[in-house]
Amino acid sequence: MNITKEKVHVMPLEELPVLIGKEVQINNESIALFRLSNGEVRAIGSRCPHTNGPLAEGIVSGEFVYCPLQDWKVSLITGVVQPPDEGAVPTYDVSIKNGEIYVSV
Repeated sequence: MNITKEKVHVMPLEELPVLIGKEVQINNESIALFRLSNGEVRAIGSRCPHTNGPLAEGIVSGEFVYCPLQDWKVSLITGVVQPPDEGAVPTYDVSIKNGEIYVSV
């Protein structure tokens, strides 16, 4: 079964600072957006699977974000928490068109 995802306009790219997360609500889902130093934009579930910490408030390092509550390291590419910790958050496809950010949900 192939489920078509909806591309939802989120914001202009210029409103998302580099290495600073931003939490947005899309279709009742809380999503954390990150603009990496290489210009890529990544979207993951906004809550740490361990403490429910707000990942958008975490420190970004490379392709990872650190939970501000327990310092768990979460991949912005796969959503997987790095060992020795366990867990994962959802990831979302992001596209940029004409300077606007779209997230597929």
